[in-house]
Amino acid sequence: MSPHPGPEGPGGHDGSPPAADGSAPPAAALDGIRRLLEAGGVAVLSGAGLSTESGIPDYRGVTGRSRRHTPMTYQEFTGSEAARRRYWARSHAGWRAIAEARPNAGHRAVERLRRTGRVSAVITQNVDGLHRAAGTVDAVELHGGLDRVVCLGCGRRSSREELDRRLHDLNGAAGGTDARVNPDGDVELPDALVASFRIAPCTACGGILKPDVVFFGENVPGARVQRCYDLVDGARALLVLGSSLAVLSGLRFVRHAARGGKPVAIVNQGATRGDEYADLKVALPLGATLSALAERLDARPDRGLDG
Repeated sequence: MSPHPGPEGPGGHDGSPPAADGSAPPAAALDGIRRLLEAGGVAVLSGAGLSTESGIPDYRGVTGRSRRHTPMTYQEFTGSEAARRRYWARSHAGWRAIAEARPNAGHRAVERLRRTGRVSAVITQNVDGLHRAAGTVDAVELHGGLDRVVCLGCGRRSSREELDRRLHDLNGAAGGTDARVNPDGDVELPDALVASFRIAPCTACGGILKPDVVFFGENVPGARVQRCYDLVDGARALLVLGSSLAVLSGLRFVRHAARGGKPVAIVNQGATRGDEYADLKVALPLGATLSALAERLDARPDRGLDG
């Protein structure tokens, strides 16, 4: 645990013990998060767990534990035409499920907390664009967005919808979306369908098109990382929502906040790599929990959950 323990200690004010994963019991958890948000100035770091209620699975949480899907790496994508064909075939088949996903109660609650000043900044590891769709247009998308495409040759950016229409003209529905969609928006397809898939080049220079997301093995742009550090520095506390913090790109901000003496709270189903830095760990459904907190803080800005 970090050197600044939570407001009620690890067992909570009701005397009940913490859960097996180190999380606080529900009563203490809600009260601890309410206290964190009540003073305002809280930076949010969100992960895939926030989007599962929108129908988008995660890699490691409740919806992702049984998955054996291996994400595309930057080295594979740039080094192999066959790998690019496989990526775009599978991604084209799953794109509609991502494009049609809608913000859930958790996204909407985060935006409500931002509008009332409880949340000062939102950093998301997700590439689904759901924070933006919920109204948090200034959310920093740490790993980019699937709704954009970038040319590796000329750097031109274009919309994924434009590319989807071109790929549909070349290939049709490419298997449709009957298969289960993976967290990064693709689906499993038969090898024969992948082998016959036709890739669309950049319309400006004929170069290689890549989704405007950070692949595994690729670095997050330095300016974007610094922007996130600045947001954490400017916040009073850090609240992690639905992330196992399994990759360093998100974990570093938790470590940075803890080193700076800022309270860190984590709401996640299951253990995370950041648990040792957390003052408060909570295992509760995100949508219902955040909605209740936003409602009560909005209605009673200077009073606790119990009145």
